[in-house]
Amino acid sequence: MEFKAQQIAELLGGTVEGNPEASVHTFAKIEEGTEGAISFYYDPKFEPYLYQTRSSVVLVPKTFQPAQPLQPTLIRVDEPRAAIGKLLQVYEQMTKPRRTGIDPLASIAPTAKLGKDVYVAPFAVIEDGVEVGDGTQIFSHVTIGAGAKVGADCILYPNVTIYHSCIVGNRCVLHAGAVIGADGFGFTPDANGYNKIPQIGIAVIEDDVEIGANSCIDRAMMGQTIIRHGVKIDNLVQVGHNTEIGANTVLCGQVGVAGSTKVGEWCTMTGQVGIAGHLTVADRTIAAAQAGIAGSIRKPGQTIMGYPAFDAKVCSRAYIVFKHLPEMATQLRELQKDMDALKSEKQTE
Repeated sequence: MEFKAQQIAELLGGTVEGNPEASVHTFAKIEEGTEGAISFYYDPKFEPYLYQTRSSVVLVPKTFQPAQPLQPTLIRVDEPRAAIGKLLQVYEQMTKPRRTGIDPLASIAPTAKLGKDVYVAPFAVIEDGVEVGDGTQIFSHVTIGAGAKVGADCILYPNVTIYHSCIVGNRCVLHAGAVIGADGFGFTPDANGYNKIPQIGIAVIEDDVEIGANSCIDRAMMGQTIIRHGVKIDNLVQVGHNTEIGANTVLCGQVGVAGSTKVGEWCTMTGQVGIAGHLTVADRTIAAAQAGIAGSIRKPGQTIMGYPAFDAKVCSRAYIVFKHLPEMATQLRELQKDMDALKSEKQTE
């Protein structure tokens, strides 16, 4: 399918600069542009590619001023990344229509309740008392445990497991292998080993949450583990029992959040951040990669890094010193020798 530059501009609320009849039929990164492709430019470090790209149309910020002549037609928009995201959503909706129908090889308990236009693929298992909302798609080898609830317009990709009694809201996307409601990590030691503490709570996923492949949200020991609305969780993320992740927070790959921790709204935990248990992390906290949060973060809006994590600017300055510690230690030893020599000379006078 093809679209004209003018059609795209009208969809995005942008303005065309160049040929409004320029047509596109695919997407490409600006450095890999080909004829018939649409690309986007938002970061000045990619500006050289803008003058070399063969893409037919490029989305650029409204304020952008080219330093040299351009070949592609430009569409000026407020925010090119958001605009290309909107186009990709439209493209996906047109090329990947929602599936419907119940495959005869699916196992669905007689007491389960499925809404309208639900799709259930072969070998999916839906147990007693499960409720599934309208338009939800359940792919092969998904298991939804007894009494669990899944809202409308969700997508559960292959091998997702939702344990008994857990709740998933509307418009959620759970990628392959995600596990909702496995037991929290609760044991008490005695002389013979470890005794398991039963995990009798549930996990609750609110609306518009996306959870990446092989990520795990543990059920609560008592009460609820809660992922608030709009949260985005990457692959291989672990959220411990009784934790609460605030609305619109982002957890990137391999983040680990220990139990009974409360993470605020609009936070960003980048790759491999670790958060200890029973802590509070303030709203809009940004943690740099591999930060270790060992104590509560009380002040909202901080950027932190290091272990234990603290203010990123201070940590950066400290790290510069840290890199020179071996040389500084050598210098200190030499100064100590000089001081000892001066003391010895003074004592012999």
